[in-house]
Amino acid sequence: MAGPWTFALCGLLAATLVRATLSPAAVLSLSPEVIEGKLTQKLKDHDAVDILWRLPLLSTMREKPAGGNPILGSLVTFLMKYIIWLKVTSANILQLQIQPSADGQELVVKVPLDMAAGFNMPLVKSIVEMHMETEAQAIIRVETSERGGTLVLRNCSNSQGSLRLSLLRRFSFLVNSLADKVMSFLLPTLPTLVKSQLCPVIEAAFEDMREDLLHLVRVPVSLSSDHLQFDLLSPAIKHDVIQLHLQAKLSDSQGKVTKWFNESAVSLTMPTLEGEPFSLTIRQDVVNAAVAALVPPEELMVLLDYVLPELALRLKSSIKVINEKAADQLGPTQIVKIVTQETPELLLDQGRAKVAQLIVLEVFATSEVRRPFFTLGIEASSEAQFYTKGDQLVLNLNEISANRIHLMNSGIGLFDPELLKDITAEMLTSALLPNENGSLPSHPTGNDLSHLQHPSPTPL
Repeated sequence: MAGPWTFALCGLLAATLVRATLSPAAVLSLSPEVIEGKLTQKLKDHDAVDILWRLPLLSTMREKPAGGNPILGSLVTFLMKYIIWLKVTSANILQLQIQPSADGQELVVKVPLDMAAGFNMPLVKSIVEMHMETEAQAIIRVETSERGGTLVLRNCSNSQGSLRLSLLRRFSFLVNSLADKVMSFLLPTLPTLVKSQLCPVIEAAFEDMREDLLHLVRVPVSLSSDHLQFDLLSPAIKHDVIQLHLQAKLSDSQGKVTKWFNESAVSLTMPTLEGEPFSLTIRQDVVNAAVAALVPPEELMVLLDYVLPELALRLKSSIKVINEKAADQLGPTQIVKIVTQETPELLLDQGRAKVAQLIVLEVFATSEVRRPFFTLGIEASSEAQFYTKGDQLVLNLNEISANRIHLMNSGIGLFDPELLKDITAEMLTSALLPNENGSLPSHPTGNDLSHLQHPSPTPL
């Protein structure tokens, strides 16, 4: 799977302008699926299930019998003398749940635990096993400081009302009675163990996840010889989504910053493809800078008769309509010179993204002549699509439309440039377009975002 930039940027063709007050350069929005998938993986990395297997049930019950009740405590102390061992025999962490808080400003993380434990006593010939279900719960919130805001995990504990204990198999009346007593003593023990043993692991997993997210936004996106780099301004939580507000800068191949993007009131929303848990809102000036870096101004000389012979014949036929003598002067070394002026600009038109370019086109009869037959000024546009190739941001231009053509000068007499509109568009599409798309980068730069993919909801 390609990274989230792929899905966000491919949505450019359906982009719409959004007006806001002092919007950041970009906002990366991460759905609950992203947080769930990343946190699940980090819990695996921290061996959270092994922590459950090693829960010290027996020693904790002996240290704090019956939750401090002196009468029950004496009974627990008496029974503990006759329990040979009490251990967790199986443990799983089920699919995590990420839910918005009541005010929509925090996220509630629920970590369901499914375990079994067994104990043995001299009076009981077989191991008595119990099924234990409980849930750890924590809150993700944004805390602000002088340095800005940061995502933190707080209030990790056992979720109230989530603890359920039951015997996996019934025995005699005496054994069942003893087992019920042991389970009643475990009720206050498990929440204590969840908080003291598992919560530190959940907090450490969250910190690792947070660092991964920060690394994600800081990895430079390669744009030909330049790089577009994002830095975190501040995080925010809106309902069930974590938003990372980003600032952006453009730097050259030596790492020197060539452009900073300050706050603006106009942004460009790029929706995700259906089913993908990412969305990217990026300001139009940032996108325009990326387009300018990917498609810089250039000058292109084409020996039309050798490279595009069919177009050479059609061009000759088109010029013959204007000036038959001039058409006869076109030789096998005729040259079409194409010069793109300034940098292209991204435009939005009825939900479609286009790149507008100013182009100067000149036709020379042969490679020896210095003066062109004519010079055309062309206002052209192309449909634009962003995607990733490997780990690199790529812009692809589809077709080139010659929207307006102006006759700048002519050595074959004045004529209506509209007569050359179709052949001009074909020359630009055939000669300029492959050159612009072909010059785009194709080597990965290590900006691997595929690890944000949401894994299957299997137990740890």
